[in-house]
Amino acid sequence: MMTVNEVSKLTGVSIRALQYYDRIGLLSPSQRTEAGYRLYDDTALERLQQILLFRELEFPLGDIRAILEAPDFDRDKALGQQIELLELRIQRLEALVGLAREIREKGEMTMDFKAFDSTQIEEFAALAKAEWGDTKAFAEYEQKSGARSAEEERTLANELMSVFAEFGAMRKKPADSEEVQALVKKLKDTINGNYYTCEDKMLAYLGQMYSADPRFRESIDNAGGEGTAAFVSKAIAKYCK
Repeated sequence: MMTVNEVSKLTGVSIRALQYYDRIGLLSPSQRTEAGYRLYDDTALERLQQILLFRELEFPLGDIRAILEAPDFDRDKALGQQIELLELRIQRLEALVGLAREIREKGEMTMDFKAFDSTQIEEFAALAKAEWGDTKAFAEYEQKSGARSAEEERTLANELMSVFAEFGAMRKKPADSEEVQALVKKLKDTINGNYYTCEDKMLAYLGQMYSADPRFRESIDNAGGEGTAAFVSKAIAKYCK
């Protein structure tokens, strides 16, 4: 048996993310100590490995849970599909390397976010939907996104990522400063205007996910620099209080 801290160190998955996976029923601990601490056995670690492979392929958490719990889930078949899709992801990494080289050669920042997977916004929505279910917010999101072209979706996704880049430029400032809090309002307005009505309860939830979920954290840190996701999460928490 391994403790949640040991699993976190072994896998690189944060303790907060593991706690969240438990809360939504995606990865429950094998047992708990009398004091309530989570313990994980080899079966749980194997399931976590499958979760992480699917996460690398950008599957929403709700879909991953449904796949793993399906009676006809075929582990070998899933691994074969995962290998094929991961090979395709190499192309995305090559694009990121090309972008990094371009920035270094030019000696300046470029606001081209196409090398980052702009479809991340779809995962943002899907992950929240796994928790919130069929709400008016997501009905609104589906209605708006269904009326847009793929190019329009990419443009809006880049707009969202540019807001996170602005957070990155401010991450040395106090999270509750007027300037940072104004940027939280801009983020909220961006979501409201482009995707769905984002009330403070939803915004607070998204803020938690930005730092707790590895995929969110990676995407936001790619846009704004290391530590941006944690900074955004802290700033949103201040705003929602």
